[in-house]
Amino acid sequence: MKKYLLVAVVACLTLGLAPFTPHPHIWKQINNIRLGREMAGMDWLDLAMHGAPWIFLIYVLIQMARGK
Repeated sequence: MKKYLLVAVVACLTLGLAPFTPHPHIWKQINNIRLGREMAGMDWLDLAMHGAPWIFLIYVLIQMARGK
């Protein structure tokens, strides 16, 4: 799993946080859900696209912690 760790970190720092200014897009989508705002289909696609690297990173870290 260590070979995937670098890939996951780079993906999180690029796609996961893009665009970088004024704030990461994933943060906007999480706030929309948290505040109960209505989201269009494109917003859900954005959430999936920007959230996938973070889910992959969490998966890699869990697998490393389990010793696999």
